[in-house]
Amino acid sequence: MDIRKIEVSELDALLALYEHLHADDQPLPARHQVETVWQTIMANPAHSCFGLYRDARLVASCSISLVANLTLGCRPFALIENVVTHTEHRGRGYGQALLVHAQHFAWAQDCYKVMLMTSSKDPATLRFYESAGFDRYDKQAFIAKPPL
Repeated sequence: MDIRKIEVSELDALLALYEHLHADDQPLPARHQVETVWQTIMANPAHSCFGLYRDARLVASCSISLVANLTLGCRPFALIENVVTHTEHRGRGYGQALLVHAQHFAWAQDCYKVMLMTSSKDPATLRFYESAGFDRYDKQAFIAKPPL
């Protein structure tokens, strides 16, 4: 098992893995638009995509964004998104290892907290995040979406 930042050349592997994230995800726009977004993500020093590799194959991933902050001694905080493990590799501790790695990365950047959200109500999913060190009772999340 190897955990590292995803390389710019690994876009297709990441997109294939994301097929295991949301069954009802919106279709991607034209390839040139996807590549433009990917280049923007990869050029942003405050954003990292970590991948967990098994036999050189990307089997799990998460993204982490560092957010500059003027409170708590100007220490940043981090947001984790798009946590996914390929369905054939779930239940082996890969997701938890990846989240621990992302948290260590955040602590090394002097973040005072790391947050993530899930829309899942599945008790197993909630236990998974708790086992990776996240407290579902510490704060309440509120989501606003644009009107249709």
